[in-house]
Parts: sequence; C-alpha cells; structure tokens
Amino acid sequence: MLLAECPSNMMTAQAQSALPPVTVEAPAQRPKPARASDQSSRRPQAAARQRSRTATSAPAVPTLSERAAAEAAAQQAAKLGYRAMPSATTLRSGASPLDTSQAVNIVPEQVLKDQLPRNIDDALVNISGITQTNTLAGTQDAVIRRGFGDNRDGSIMRNGMPLVQGRSLNAAVESVEVLKGPASLLYGIMDPGGIVNTISKRPELYQHGSVTLLGSTYANNRSGADGTLDVTGPIGDQGLAYRFIGYGVSEDYWRNFGRHREMLVAPSLAWYGKDTTVQLTYEHREFIYPFDRGTAFINGAPLAIPKTRRLDEPYNNMWGTSDLIQASVEHRINQDWKLFAGYSYNTETFSANQLRITGVNAKTGVETRSNDGTQGSLSNSSYGTSYISGGFWLGDMRNEVLFGGDGQYRTIYRDKLIRQTAPSFNVYDPVYGLIGPGTTVSNSDSAQTDKLGQWSLFFQDTLHLTERFALVGGVRYMDYDQLAGRGKPFITNTNVSADAVLPLGGAILKLTDQLSLYASYTQSLKPNSTIAPLSNGGGVVLGSNIAPEEGTQYEAGLKFDLDKRLSGTLAVYDIEKQNILVSQLNTATGLNVYTAAGKARSRGVELDVTGRLSDNWSMIGSYGYTDARVTEDPIYAGKQLQNVAMNTASLYLVYDFGTALPGQLRLGGGARYVGDRPGDALNTFVLPSYVVADVFATYETKHQTLPVIYQLNVKNLFDTVYYTSAQNNLGVAIGDARRVSLSATVKF
Repeated sequence: MLLAECPSNMMTAQAQSALPPVTVEAPAQRPKPARASDQSSRRPQAAARQRSRTATSAPAVPTLSERAAAEAAAQQAAKLGYRAMPSATTLRSGASPLDTSQAVNIVPEQVLKDQLPRNIDDALVNISGITQTNTLAGTQDAVIRRGFGDNRDGSIMRNGMPLVQGRSLNAAVESVEVLKGPASLLYGIMDPGGIVNTISKRPELYQHGSVTLLGSTYANNRSGADGTLDVTGPIGDQGLAYRFIGYGVSEDYWRNFGRHREMLVAPSLAWYGKDTTVQLTYEHREFIYPFDRGTAFINGAPLAIPKTRRLDEPYNNMWGTSDLIQASVEHRINQDWKLFAGYSYNTETFSANQLRITGVNAKTGVETRSNDGTQGSLSNSSYGTSYISGGFWLGDMRNEVLFGGDGQYRTIYRDKLIRQTAPSFNVYDPVYGLIGPGTTVSNSDSAQTDKLGQWSLFFQDTLHLTERFALVGGVRYMDYDQLAGRGKPFITNTNVSADAVLPLGGAILKLTDQLSLYASYTQSLKPNSTIAPLSNGGGVVLGSNIAPEEGTQYEAGLKFDLDKRLSGTLAVYDIEKQNILVSQLNTATGLNVYTAAGKARSRGVELDVTGRLSDNWSMIGSYGYTDARVTEDPIYAGKQLQNVAMNTASLYLVYDFGTALPGQLRLGGGARYVGDRPGDALNTFVLPSYVVADVFATYETKHQTLPVIYQLNVKNLFDTVYYTSAQNNLGVAIGDARRVSLSATVKF
C-alpha cells in the first residue's frame, strides 16, 4: 500500500537467535534405528555456525584455551570468506539449502564488510533478479524481486520478523538473505517476489570489540565521516552475554546541497543455557536524509544539466526516529524437537519537506513546482510468532515437520499533507532560497491511513521417501482485516475482512551430497486497497467485495555446495499475479470504477554463486533474466513492468595474499550491470542500462598487540552517470557519484 506517493496500488503504480534453531541435516539418509541404544547416534545433530560463538550446551564463560579456540574459529570463518551460511530464521528451520524446495540467496557477512553498502539496495546488487523501484526520494528501501515489489510493501524483515522503518540496513546487521518467490506460507500477506531478511549481530560469550573511524569524499569534494563502536562479551559466568553497537555519521550529500546525519544505538542481551537460548535486542535511530527526487526525463532523455544540480530546494529533507525491539526464546525439547517464540515491535515517525516538480520545459528550462510536505507520519508493526519443529520416523521414512502460528497488526498513518503552489524555477539558471517550506494543509489528502491485521496458522512437512528423494507440502490458514482511506473528515475507501488458505508443494532430489534438484509450487496473497478519495468522477468505495491480489509461482532449479567452499542456485520460474486493481472510466456516470481484473506475469532464469574458488580467491556473482509484463489490463496490457530490468548481472572477486606479506593484504573489486528498464507504467521512456565498478583493499597489521585494519573503498570507480529507478518522468533517481572512503578499525 503506497501512501502519499501514489493514490492507490493500482496497475498504474507498479503492477534468531544467536545460534540458529537446531539444524537438521540429511536425516532421510539414515535408516530407522533398530535399537533404542542406537537412537542418539541416528538422530539429527545440531550444526554450529562457523563463527566465534560458543555452543548453547556450554553456558559458562570460556577458559583461556576455549577463548583461543573461539578466536581460531573466527579466523577460520574469515578464511571461508564468501561462503554462504544461511540463517535459520529465513526458512524457519536449520535445514541445509540443498534440502529445501525454494531459492534462498545470501549476501554473507564478509561481503558486507568488504563492499560497505550504504543501504539495502547497495547490498542486494550481489543478488540476481533484483532492481530498485520508487525510494520516495531516497528515503525508503524499495526492492523489486522477480519483477514485483515496492516501498513499504512489508517484504523487509529483521531476523524473520517484519520491519516498517524506511531503511533496514545499518551497523547492527550482519548479513542479508533473500527468499525468492511467493513466501506467504511462512510470512503471510506478501507480494509474490519474495522477502528480504536482514540478520542481526548477536552477543557472544568471549570478550572482544572494535572501533572504526571512516572518512569519505565524493568526486566533487563533498565529504563526510562516521564512526562505529562494536563491543561484546560475557556477563558473569552463567551464559549471559551482551553486545553494544553505536554508530554515527555526518556527511555531505553528493549533489550540490544536502546533508545526511544518522545516529544508532543498539544494545542486546542473550542467555545461552544448556537447552534454551534467549535473545533481546533494541535499536534506536535518529536520522535526517536529503529528500531528492533526482532529475527529469523530457522526450525520453534526461535534462541537459550537471548531474549534481538539484531541482528542488535546500530545505527538502526528511527527519525522524525509529525504534525496534525484538525478543526470542528457543528451547530444545530433545534432540529431535525444538520450540521457538519471537516478538517484534517496530515504529518510525518522520516529517518531510517534499517540494516536487510538476512540469519542465526542456527548451526554456522553466520548471513548475508544488511545495508539498508531510507532517506527523507514523508507522508501526507489532508481530509475534511461535512454532515447533522437529522430526519423526514413519516406517522407514523420516518426516521433518514445522507447525506454528503468527499474528501482526500494522499501521501506516500520514497526519498532515502539505499541498501548496510554488513560484516557477529555471533549471538552466537556478536561484535557490527564494521560498520556504510549504505550510498549507490539504484536509482532503491528510489522515492517510492503512491498517492491516492478520492471524495465521501454518504447517509444513518434508517427507523423505528415500535417502535421495523427498516431498514437501504445506498450508497456511490466514484471517485478515484491512482498512484504508484518507481525509479530514476521514473517508474509508477500503474495508476488507476475509480469510484464505494458501498451499505449498515441492520435491527434492539429491543427486549427491553436494548437488540437488528441486521443484516447487507456491502461492501468495495481498488484499487490495486504496486511499483514493471519493469525489465527482474520482472513485467509488471499494468495500469488502474486491478480490485480493494472488500470486502463483512454479519454480525448478539446481542447488550445489561444492566441498563446502562454493555454493549456489540455478533457478527457473514462472509467476502470475492476478486480481491487480485497475481503474476504468464509466462514461455513463463519469466515475472511475475500480475492479480487480488486472494480471501480470514474470518469467525468468537466475544464477547465484558465492564462496571460495581457491585458498586465495573468493567470489560472489549473479545473473538474472526477468521478463515481467502486464498480461491483462484495459490500458497496460503488453507493457513491461516499471523499473524491472530484463537483464542484471554482477561479479566481485577478492584475492587474499595470505602470509606473503608482513600483514594480511586483501584486494577486491567487481562490477554490476543493470539493463534497460521502463521508467513508467506506459513504457513511454526508458532508463538506460549501466555498468558500475567498485574496488577495495584491506590491510591488517598489528599496533603493539592490537590488530588494526586499514580499508580503502572506491565506489563507482569511473564516476559513471546512471539512473537507478523512476517514480515517473519527473522523478528519476540518479546513482551516487564516485565515492572514496578510507577507514581504520582497531580490534580489542
């Protein structure tokens, strides 16, 4: 549901724990135990993540020898580099990716450390089939996955629980994972493109920390600095641990004015018992972002002005705060069964000055503008889930079962919408500062409200028929309510209450222990809603009789994990999304009639590979082919979906010199390619393809006894001008100019 930015979600807008839950590894390859005494050795064993953490069965503070072992494990994890190690929170289980029937792509911790992405879009350039969509002037995560997605679409998670804050990637995030395709079985109401799960850094049971200072500059000499403190360790000797992450940044925006400031404090606690793990995390952010809609495309081409020239005013900013609280409990009932319960509350408030372009004369340079804004925006999400997972034998067949429920109540509210005309402006001879922020509140546009509640039960079973072949089946029963509308006095435009049953089916054939084939059928559901006001010729009440959007995907693919060094997925898929809200003019009444009649489909091929090529070389790479277009609509049938590139690709390589030098030197770099994309729903103009290259170097040495890491990053090495997404032809986002950063990290 888009508020303020778009009047509706019609086709016109855009058709856990510190240790994961017990990881069940290839149980079907074991025959049913013949004797009770053999059962303990036959049952699935917990797979520890390769990182510097202590197992849940050892709650006491490590001894010196144990600490040395933990540090050795940390070094080994670093050596593994880009090997993908999935979190259990994404698929609600610790099953190996080779034993699942859906594609999960991962941006590992070391990749984030090397590339230093500044937002979730930067991180996801490593994943196939993903492009950016309308970021609300650079203030929101907006990720298209397999052709579908938008800002504030509910697809961004933290540790498997939904976020509503505009930006999800920060210093408290360790890695990023993407579950491709319809994910409603595990996550409820969702677009069919998939979910993005950001994984938190967790408290650890040996004392260590780091301080990082970073300075940066753009090609036009605009600069900034940031600092990060990350410290963790035990509290007492009973398995209690803490972590504290603090982050602050103050930097110039790369265009001709604007500044980004942000502050994060993120304390967390964990208790690691023999059979129980408890986590409690908190994040508080304060921020101010430039609110920049980019440039304009006139007659299919960008305005002939410098890329640094903004078309708005220096007061165009968004400022606000966000808070995130998450708690989870994981209890191992026995070696076969575990119980997980989690709760998350996320809230964000902001206000923004949003002066925008309403028209440009490319010949004279005269620009008309609307002096808009938002005051008193509030978003929050309260979410809880609980599930039990484990396995049992049915004759000679092993069943792996997941059963649970979840509930969410989400509100997106925009209190006062500013709508005010502004004097014209010349883009070729700009004079800034002649006007101030708008103050005229439009009551008919204010009180924009979208409330969503859902309550569900879900069940999934993986039945291992043989040592190599398994069937997967699942179902979610979901009850949901949605209310949407706007205006003072408030006008309800959507009031939906319904339920649904969503199935999942799949099959897995393990060719070897390192290679598997899979196929799956999945569905998604998202209720239709609009905040569009009622007026003469302006719309009708939707009520509760509009069918929800439904997504259906068929997927098949190949997964591999070669010598636990190089892993990846090759997938082919076909997604159809139906009941998309479309608007048609009734010529007899002069009213726009809304019907759930639109359809869109996306078909594609994706390849993702990450890991070690040799002891010295690491890589992460991807290719995605996405053919996404409208198939049924009175206006848009046959058109490609907005902001969706048919071809995307990326490749990053890293060389580790090892012990060849006194310190440890690592050099890396790569490039990403994004193909042509339509800039609007009617495909009237195209955002051109681009290639952007990045490089980095790190050198680790010691100052006295303390490890010190120096890191140089150059983003957009060749200072390429490129366009990442478009709201429409008057709001086209421009990719960042070349940015050089140098950081120093001291570990202690």
